[in-house]
Amino acid sequence: MKPIHFVSADEAVKVVKSGDHIHFSSVSSFPQVLAEALCRRGDNGDLRNVRIHHLHTEGLAPYTDEKYNGVFFSQSFFVGANVRKDVQAGWADYIPIFLHETQSLYRRGIIPCDVAMIQVSEVDKHGYVSLGTSVDATLAAIECAKTVVAVMNKNVPRAWGNAIIPADYVDVWVKHDAPLITVEPTTPSDIEMQIGRHVASLIDDGACLQMGIGSIPNAVLAQLGNHKDLGIHTEMFSDGILPLVEKGCITGANKRYRRGRIVSTFCMGSQRLYDFIDDNPGVYMMDVKYTNNPQLIARNPKVCAINSALQVDITGQVCADSIGTKFYSGVGGQIDFVDGAALSEGGKAIIAMPSATAKGVSKIAPTLMEGAGVVTTRNHIHYLVTEYGTVDLYGKSLQERAKLIISIAHPSAREMLDKAAFDRFGPHFHSASF
Repeated sequence: MKPIHFVSADEAVKVVKSGDHIHFSSVSSFPQVLAEALCRRGDNGDLRNVRIHHLHTEGLAPYTDEKYNGVFFSQSFFVGANVRKDVQAGWADYIPIFLHETQSLYRRGIIPCDVAMIQVSEVDKHGYVSLGTSVDATLAAIECAKTVVAVMNKNVPRAWGNAIIPADYVDVWVKHDAPLITVEPTTPSDIEMQIGRHVASLIDDGACLQMGIGSIPNAVLAQLGNHKDLGIHTEMFSDGILPLVEKGCITGANKRYRRGRIVSTFCMGSQRLYDFIDDNPGVYMMDVKYTNNPQLIARNPKVCAINSALQVDITGQVCADSIGTKFYSGVGGQIDFVDGAALSEGGKAIIAMPSATAKGVSKIAPTLMEGAGVVTTRNHIHYLVTEYGTVDLYGKSLQERAKLIISIAHPSAREMLDKAAFDRFGPHFHSASF
């Protein structure tokens, strides 16, 4: 192993040149200290046209500020809360891409990677470090980068799987032991708990689960305490799985890919979650090309993919990335897992959401808002769940599915939706008995 010499963050970012493409590691592994140093360098006026790429990151993203126009331009693979306002205003941008393909942007040379800025664990006795909570497209960026700058942080857990890399991959080292950003579990509302009960009723013993972060996934997981031999193959997970691991409900015994192990590409949650993955051979943090490959997902039986939506129309089109023309998040891995679950033996692709927004606006609409993106098409959708029930739309005609979707809409919206369906499909819509 090469000797490790630490430099300051301000010294480390001097490797960046005007016109470079930078990759930042993701979520709680985001190297905030390097981003701040890069912006200080940007303040000096000696950088121009530096492009920044990453998936969702936690913490501040100062490089998207309007004052860095012409200096930095963020083109992220997902729109997180810390860049959302600037993406919507045009000071930052978004690259629409299936999550499993984000790594191929680097590996195929579609997007160059001049500098990969990452955060890693302390080096072990064998000369390896771990990417910790996030592998995603970062491993591809490391492989393809001309220069790799790493923050060594004692608080980064030593995760297994593709997260383990030789320390010799790193060219420039910074030491900074800041605590990782945490997100504490939220308490689901009554509506979310009802959605959770409906979704849980679709999940069989031995199912392999994919879910995200937030109250609805937590509500689903909270209902699974009597299930047996559940598996986890997901793009991400949070604290909601921990009680099920402790109770022995999650064993992975029925999986055919990485049997017995929890497989993910990133995680986000409390310090308890980070402690759980630390040096845990039962958790494999893997390259996103593996976790989100639909054909690989489908090798596991009974895959239950649980995703959410911003809006669904009466034909089953699912918008999950924008509110009208305003980008809110991204394509992410929804369609990766919808496809994978559909191909899985006994698999179920589930879209679960409240029937209305917090302001009382129906999330089920006659048509999607103008400019809204279709993430899961009407051809892909299977199960749709709200607090008012579950409907299976697969193989249903337009009129059949409109009736089913309206049946689980918020009661205050059903008359409006029914009239819209009548106007769209004609009098047969009301007279037909499906």
